Amino acid sequence: MTWFLRNWMYAGFIAGLFLLAITPILADALVLPVLFVYLQLPAYMLHQLEEHHDDRFRRFINDGVAGVREALSTPAVVVINVGVWVVNLIALYLARFVDLGWGLIAIYLTLINALVHILAAMVQRRYNPGLVTAVVLFLPVGLYALMVISRMPDVTTAMHVVALVFAILAHAAIGVHVKRRAATLSAGAARTRADQSST
Repeated sequence: MTWFLRNWMYAGFIAGLFLLAITPILADALVLPVLFVYLQLPAYMLHQLEEHHDDRFRRFINDGVAGVREALSTPAVVVINVGVWVVNLIALYLARFVDLGWGLIAIYLTLINALVHILAAMVQRRYNPGLVTAVVLFLPVGLYALMVISRMPDVTTAMHVVALVFAILAHAAIGVHVKRRAATLSAGAARTRADQSST
C-alpha cells in the first residue's frame, strides 16, 4: 500500500500507454462515440503523471493555495484520482451497454478539469501541475468527443446537464474538502500554540 501511495501515477501512466496501444484494435469493435468515451481514461492517466509526478500537485495546493501543510493529504490524492479511473470506467460501461449519452460523464469530467487548470493559470499567472496536458491533450480529446457524441440523435439535453453538473460538483467537492481540512488543521495548530503559550 505504501508503494502504491507513492507510485500510483507512474502505474497509471504505464496502464494508460497500454490502453492507447490497443485503441486500433478497439476501433474495429466500438462505434466512434464509444471509442472517444474510452479514450478519456488513458488521456486522464497521462495527464495525472504531469500533475502528480514528485507529489507536486499536492505540494502546489498545500503551499500555494491552502497555505496549510497536509490540507490535501496523499491518501486523499490517491482516492480522488483512482476514483476518476472508476468513474471513467463506469461511464464507458454506461455508454456501451445503457445509453451512449451517459458517456458524457467522462467527457465533461475531462473538460471541467482542463478548464480548472486553465482558469487557475490565468488567475495566478503561473504554471500549475497538469496545465500542459490539460491544454494539449484534454481540450482536443474532450472537445472532439463532445462534438461526436452531441451529434448522436438519442443524446438528450438532460444527459448533458446531468453529466456537466456531476463533473462540476466532483471538482467542487475536492475544493470543499481541502478548505475544510485546512480550516481544521489551522484551528488545531492555533489551539496548540495557545496551550504552549499558557504553560
